[in-house]
Amino acid sequence: MLLFFIPGRAWAMHISEGILPLSWCIIWFAAVAPFIAYGLWRLKKISAADLSFKPFVGLLSAMVFIISAMPIPVPTAGTCSHPCGTGITGILLGPGISVLVASVALLLQALFLAHGGLSTLGANIMSMGVIGSLAGYITFKTLRGLNLGLAPSGFIAGLFADWATYIATSFELASGIRGKDPLLPLAGKIALAFVPTQFPIGILEGFMTAGMVTLLMKKRPDILLKFGVIRSMPEGEREGAI
Repeated sequence: MLLFFIPGRAWAMHISEGILPLSWCIIWFAAVAPFIAYGLWRLKKISAADLSFKPFVGLLSAMVFIISAMPIPVPTAGTCSHPCGTGITGILLGPGISVLVASVALLLQALFLAHGGLSTLGANIMSMGVIGSLAGYITFKTLRGLNLGLAPSGFIAGLFADWATYIATSFELASGIRGKDPLLPLAGKIALAFVPTQFPIGILEGFMTAGMVTLLMKKRPDILLKFGVIRSMPEGEREGAI
């Protein structure tokens, strides 16, 4: 009873219920629908040939759920910053299935943790799932194509995935609440409000992403090879690879 009648302060995460007009909610749902459909198709196709793929996706989904549910209050913006985790899933699973992973995590957070809303789920999937995953994936592939090392490529990919998510969120918020005001100045002000917390969080997520890919390289390079993260097994690891 005390929990109901003596509530504590809550800090909202993601884009909460009621922030965006219904028209924009519908637009974002329509925008992410093709990405989710593609992710489902990719999941079905790959898991049909590899029975271990779905459990691996489930493991990474749990990771993204936990990582993106760590709120850090941003008093200047009236919301919370948080790591995203879609940089590493974009690298390992590809952006299509990474969008699906983020969608599951965001839906469960909206239903059970009141992080984000159901009406704004499409917008949250677009920023964290679509934009974050694509930013991490494209950055990593580009840097690896330029022969940059695995760890620095992972660091920059995780960093860009995190920051791209919040740049996209700023534009989503600005588009929904700006009224007759210009879009870009308002989006810039919202993005600026996130800087004090999201700047260091992005760096932290870069280290986390770099650490995960290098750990897999040391312990399970066969996983990186299977998903196309590396092109060949390192010397001394080819025998006994699972």
